[in-house]
Amino acid sequence: MIELVTGPIDTQNVLAQVSSPEAGAVVLFLGTTRQFTSGRETASLDYECYHDMALAKLAELEAEARTKWPIVHCAIVHRTGHVVLGEASVAVAVSTAHRVAAFEAGQWLIDTLKQVVPIWKKENWSDGTSQWVHPGLEVPQEVRSEP
Repeated sequence: MIELVTGPIDTQNVLAQVSSPEAGAVVLFLGTTRQFTSGRETASLDYECYHDMALAKLAELEAEARTKWPIVHCAIVHRTGHVVLGEASVAVAVSTAHRVAAFEAGQWLIDTLKQVVPIWKKENWSDGTSQWVHPGLEVPQEVRSEP
């Protein structure tokens, strides 16, 4: 299951998508909005993406992960739009027969997703300023421009 959503991520549905009697391990990672980043207080986050490109890249990552680990099921859900403190912006769930593979696949998926998927994050700081960030990709001008 690969999805981009504009509202809260349904973690129970994500877990249901990866549950299987074949799997002895299910790992769920949630990336949530934290209050402080490098000493600065965060008010909220905003995410934008190239929808079709992001979905295609997420599907590529899932396919690649399946070549590296014996994945039973995989679910990746990323939120776009406005995300407040404490809410999840991304969920990665993996089920495998054994825990080591589930942990490794889940970590690889989230780490690689953050580097290569065209989803951009704007940090909105408590002092009223904001900054677009993406660890692996330059933020395109049309995304950087404020209305």
